[in-house]
Amino acid sequence: MNINETLSKEFNVRLDRVENIVKMIDEGDTIPFIARYRKELTGSLDDQILREMNDRLNYLRNLEKRKTEVENSIREQEKWTDELAQKLSDAKTLTEVEDIYRPYKPKRKTRASVAIAKGLEPLADILIKQEFDGDIDALCSEYINEEKGVKTSQEALSGAKDIIAERISDDSELRKTLRELLMDKASIKTELLDNEKNKTYEMYKDYTEPVLKMPSHRILAINRGENEDCLKVSVIIDEKLPLKEIEKVYLKENQTTYDIIKDTILDSYDRLLFPSLERELRTTLTDRANEQAIKMFDVNLRPLLLQAPLKNNVIMGFDPGYRMGCKIAVIDQKGDVLDTAVVYPTPPKSQIEESMEILTNLINKDKVDIIAIGNGTASKESEIFVAELLKHISRPVSYAMVNEAGASVYSASKLGAQEFPDFDVNLRSAVSIARRLQDPLSELIKIDVKSIGVGQYQHDMPQARLTEVLTGVVEDCVNSVGVDLNTASPRLLEFVSGLNTKTAQNIVKFRQEIVHFKNREQLLKVSGLGQKAFEQCAGFLRITDGDNVLDNTAVHPESYDAVNKLLAHYNLTSDDVKNGNVKAIKDMIKTEGEEKVSSLIGVGVPTLNDIVEELLKPGRDIRETMPKPVLRSDILSLEDLKEGMVLTGTVRNVIDFGAFVDIGVHQDGLVHISQICDRYIKHPSEVLKVGDVVTVKVLSVDVDKKRISLTMKDVE
Repeated sequence: MNINETLSKEFNVRLDRVENIVKMIDEGDTIPFIARYRKELTGSLDDQILREMNDRLNYLRNLEKRKTEVENSIREQEKWTDELAQKLSDAKTLTEVEDIYRPYKPKRKTRASVAIAKGLEPLADILIKQEFDGDIDALCSEYINEEKGVKTSQEALSGAKDIIAERISDDSELRKTLRELLMDKASIKTELLDNEKNKTYEMYKDYTEPVLKMPSHRILAINRGENEDCLKVSVIIDEKLPLKEIEKVYLKENQTTYDIIKDTILDSYDRLLFPSLERELRTTLTDRANEQAIKMFDVNLRPLLLQAPLKNNVIMGFDPGYRMGCKIAVIDQKGDVLDTAVVYPTPPKSQIEESMEILTNLINKDKVDIIAIGNGTASKESEIFVAELLKHISRPVSYAMVNEAGASVYSASKLGAQEFPDFDVNLRSAVSIARRLQDPLSELIKIDVKSIGVGQYQHDMPQARLTEVLTGVVEDCVNSVGVDLNTASPRLLEFVSGLNTKTAQNIVKFRQEIVHFKNREQLLKVSGLGQKAFEQCAGFLRITDGDNVLDNTAVHPESYDAVNKLLAHYNLTSDDVKNGNVKAIKDMIKTEGEEKVSSLIGVGVPTLNDIVEELLKPGRDIRETMPKPVLRSDILSLEDLKEGMVLTGTVRNVIDFGAFVDIGVHQDGLVHISQICDRYIKHPSEVLKVGDVVTVKVLSVDVDKKRISLTMKDVE
């Protein structure tokens, strides 16, 4: 297999560009670096496509490696043939390779291997050809051998049938045919077991659904029910269909052997083929469902990490609680803690007046702009309290509900302890809640992204694969935003292209020793950060008040000479860039011609366009274009909601069957996929993403079950 040609066809990307990408990956270039700074070599492919291509590259390389291992093993057995060579060469998946290897793979003791050891393979060879028309009993009698344990002709026949059954089961082409048949015609059947947990799985009491129609979330739900011993799950298919396919290959119109082979086919199917293919089918369905669930994590996590920050605001973090009180932390515009407190406005103490006095003093003293309330335990009572508090505050203050998923994980983590060694665990959580509103990306990357709560069945996923994909999402987000070299935490720096835990720590140590970085070139003085790492990371690190205005942009140092040529060509200077006096440069380039200008300064057109965008807005934050968090000053309760009420909400989670929207009550409402828009969509992610601010209408409210049904259709 020519892997590069395969990738070119599968991704519809020119072969030379695929070759460039593979070469760069092999040379240690990171995906964010390739996506941003090597657009001429890739055709401007984005980071998501590049990661998919990298995943496929690894799969194809593993496939070729496995083919070599299989070939070597069969050669050692002296059973290698031209036919096998062709089959192995044509195999497109690891499953097909394993099917080819199956007859030659060392097996544990089986009925067939026992029969072979008894010398019955020649008898099996005669019977499977179905050309014999003599006395079967007499034929089998020839293989009686008491020393080997074959005492009767019937035992000889039985052993030969076991050998044939295993050969049928090991037939790679037949397995492929039956595998496709099961995928096309089989159904999943579930039965509810007698288990006290089984109420969760009531809908699967006596449930059957065609495999082809099963959505990923249902597959994962059924798997979980089975793992919790609540469900019995089986694959069902009309047995006539697979038996017909086997008989097409193995059954001939021979009067003498017909019944023997027909019986053997049934045995092979019932005992060997179907159980094996059933396991394979369940595994395939689970793998697909896992990939879909992981993809949904990706789809939801990106916009969550790229939420618009609320810069230049003093924020009060409010971590709700009951018995232990509500923990308060006020942070300034840089995220540093100004004040902390503990108040008890919720039951059992319900010290509302005292709590109002404490918070009023803090709000006035620290000039608080926004209160960030965690949405966990006691959040409803806390929101009611805060809404009432704001009615008595003279300065304009609003509040926002913040998803606190994972905040307790951070609070109890080693990183949380390092940042705030003198803080109570719950006070750290209050700081985290405030910072999540102020700069979501910088704060959320401090916790295990699986704990953020924007997916489904995350604990059932293959954890290594989930971690790999989500780490890639975090890397893409961090590098697309850029990182302030003089203020970033070691944890944030770890996700910058080309850096790791050690070099991130060394950057912070170096920063502390020299007060702060003045230019990107100083990175080369950091211990352990060599030329290659500098190439990979420099463009993603920003210096807001440095020696060179370009250090506060995404322009890579390798392009500084090109920028200087460009500015000189139009009689502009770096001061013009700093003062915003280069707005006409885009039109001037367009008039002169992009190709001509890019050739003049020695870069490609994509790089020229990126340079111009950075010169127009040095220090820009791409998150500024994202929807801002919904800020509130009053509260709704579940009981206040009425059918037909139109509200503004924020999308909190997008899943296979719809989206959950925060409309300002304690319970998120569900917009079912059928209620998202008038046109047909395959998945909610085609229309919605986490963080979107949407207008919804209440369809129904079930106060007892705490369920809110919403629609986005026909909303004025």
